This record gives sequence, C-alpha cells and structure tokens, in this order.
Amino acid sequence: MVSNIDHDYWSKRYQTADTGWDVGHVSTPLKEYFDQLNTKELSILIPGAGNAWEAEYLHHRGFPNVYLLDIAEEPIAAFKKRVPDFDPAHCLQEDFFKHSGQYDLIVEQTFFCALDPALRSAYVDKMSTLLKPGGKLCGLLFNIPLNSDKPPFGGNEQEYRRLFESKLRFSQLGTAFNSIAPRAGNELFFTAGLINQNP
Repeated sequence: MVSNIDHDYWSKRYQTADTGWDVGHVSTPLKEYFDQLNTKELSILIPGAGNAWEAEYLHHRGFPNVYLLDIAEEPIAAFKKRVPDFDPAHCLQEDFFKHSGQYDLIVEQTFFCALDPALRSAYVDKMSTLLKPGGKLCGLLFNIPLNSDKPPFGGNEQEYRRLFESKLRFSQLGTAFNSIAPRAGNELFFTAGLINQNP
C-alpha cells in the first residue's frame, strides 16, 4: 500500500495548486453523456469531486439532486464560492468509504486513479452499495500505465474487467472518442450497473 495518500496529502495539493489533473471545465465525454440524460430528478453523486466542474455543469443544466464529495475541504470551499446557489447541504466533505446513501448515477472522473491501488477492490465493493437498483456508475478510466508511488495510478481494460466483474457489469467500456486533446487515446469511457440488474 502506498503511504500518506490521506486528507492532509490532498489538502496540501490544493493549497499549493498542485492539481495537474484539473482541466478547468467538465470533460467532453462526461458533458456529452450528461447532455443526453432525460430525467432531471436523478440523484447523482460525484466522489473525489475536487473542483467539481461536473457538478457545476449539471447544476446549471437544472439537475437539483447532485451531490459532490471530497475528503479535502479546500476544493469544496472554492466550489461554494464559485457556485453560490448550489445547495451547501449537497457539498460533502467526507471519506468516500464511510459515505452512506444510494444514487441513480455515480460519476467517475479522476477519483479511481487517485486512490491507492490497494483500495481498488474496496472501491468496487463500495460503489455496489451506493448504487440504487437500476443505477449506473459512469465515467472515465485511464488506459495507460502511470505512477507506482503517487497518484495518478493507471491501469488497463483487462484489469478493470477483472476488478469490476464481481459486483458490476459493464454495459459500455471502450476508448473514449471525444477525450480532451492531452488525454486522447488514453481514456476509457464506461457505464456499469449492478451485476444482478440491467445496467
């Protein structure tokens, strides 16, 4: 297990603006996925939300039940200032693995790759408890080797299929065709649902 990837680690990254993963806007694959959602009342969780551009986009698109979650207080405080009409009760400073709730949609955007790889099985287990029956986990996963000692940690399609198959069934998993230029060809877009439900 990689040590010291904790609350203090992430707070320091935000305090020093060491946030190279942050593209400054909602990523194109997620934007286009959100744009085809027809039900505005979906309950949506964005774990490891950071500056939460996805939450801001969904909020401005009229989705009232969006929740962002991050272990660090700095990005949440910045988000509240940037989007003052977002319900502050939906801004959760928590450890993802201690969070309780159930959601129609959970959004993955640079959260999985930020976790110690030793926690990946626990991530899949936790996601399976947070999804409502018929709910979906969707988002982006890196399809390249990355760091071994600090985030971001990479992976590949075969690894993800093996990891997820115990609890979640992919309905879509393939190279994102609309990634931002610096990540072109290196991201997988996916949707997945509970293994005993139609994803």
